[in-house]
Amino acid sequence: MSRQKRFFRKKFVVFCEGDAEYHYIDHMRKNQGVEISLQPINMKGGGYRSFLETIKGKSHTNCIAKFIIVDADRINNGDQERATFLELVEYCKIMNTRNSAPHFLIVDNPDFEYAACLHFADYNEQSTASYITKELGFASVDKFKSRKDIYALLNSAENGYTNLLKRIEGKPKLLYNKYKVTRKLMEVEIVKTVLDFDNLSLRGSNLDEFFDVIDW
Repeated sequence: MSRQKRFFRKKFVVFCEGDAEYHYIDHMRKNQGVEISLQPINMKGGGYRSFLETIKGKSHTNCIAKFIIVDADRINNGDQERATFLELVEYCKIMNTRNSAPHFLIVDNPDFEYAACLHFADYNEQSTASYITKELGFASVDKFKSRKDIYALLNSAENGYTNLLKRIEGKPKLLYNKYKVTRKLMEVEIVKTVLDFDNLSLRGSNLDEFFDVIDW
């Protein structure tokens, strides 16, 4: 009698900032054989400090990798916010030198709304607020971000995350990670995290790393 094959689920932990990111990733989780543990964090009033303290409190979570998805727009909200962002970067770097799950810091610059707009085939780098209200017909950006079906909205017809990936490929990034993935062993290693503040004024994202690592 042959032994029954065992199938392992790939578990990733995702710390995300707001409703839009939460609903987007939650839809992915429900429609794919990837176990994603969502840790939504309300940063209102807490800034990057909220992320840092929550991640430290979840340091022993068992998973293949952790993704910390943040917006870059808070970096310019004073010296303290920038200093805390740097502290968050350094914490992830330290964790990546230890025998623990790699910490992927994913930075949408300036925010997730920009990454969302890059899904749309007719988006042409205009103001995201203008595109969302005028072209997509939402009453406000907040109404757009509160959509629970945001993944389906962004991935319909000629629109989709493949448009996002093509558009951010090769573009200057505020932050990115150099990493290795051994899929047969389900092992991920971050070799280096690169931060370049010269690119702070340039819109972009390293969200492609998330899609690549979870093998979407």
